[in-house]
Amino acid sequence: WFAGDDVYISNENERQEYVLNENGIIFVGNARYIEARAWYYGQFQDLLNICLTMLDLSLYYRQDPAMDVSRRGDPKYVGRVISSMINGNDNDNGVLLGKWQGSFHSHENPSRWDGSVVILKKWRQDNYRPVQYGQCWVFAGVMCTVLRCLGIPTRLVSNFNSAHDVDRNLSIDKYYDSSGRSLNISKDSTWDYHVWNESWFVRPDLGRSYNGWQVLDATPQEQSKG
Repeated sequence: WFAGDDVYISNENERQEYVLNENGIIFVGNARYIEARAWYYGQFQDLLNICLTMLDLSLYYRQDPAMDVSRRGDPKYVGRVISSMINGNDNDNGVLLGKWQGSFHSHENPSRWDGSVVILKKWRQDNYRPVQYGQCWVFAGVMCTVLRCLGIPTRLVSNFNSAHDVDRNLSIDKYYDSSGRSLNISKDSTWDYHVWNESWFVRPDLGRSYNGWQVLDATPQEQSKG
């Protein structure tokens, strides 16, 4: 609400939606059948201490506590730390373990989750061991909760027929032999859908034209920072 803050949004309707709203819809499925899932963010349900503990458990804090704490007023930095801590696939006590194949019978099937509060409180109850399991919309839902709880306006974005360009040549490659048979040698893929977050803050490092919605993605598919 304060015009001098890095996360200030002037539009009151957007403040109500992206800061204060505890309920939302996450769109999943595929381009021909889009499903709307209700999600309870619950960012005001006694989660602040959990979110602050998340910052203290991060590799960033453990490597340099003084530097980490000094940068917690920077939403760019906090967004990077939280996007790392929402998933536990890099052994940093993250909130959720991602899984996309195989059986889920011994733990929670990602499709069963319908809100962030139970996940975050289970993470704390289990002594900050990753909750099993999450997939993209679950990571995005939980990250939205944490960032809104910390005062950063955040929303979810769903994309259908999402290209995953593994070798970064800006194309999705498919290979065929001389008879037209598909060869399974490309690591590129196209997902039915993907869900990530956008948070609103200024970018003094890039210039005013880059102020506004910034992409953050907590799904553990590629290593951050190389």
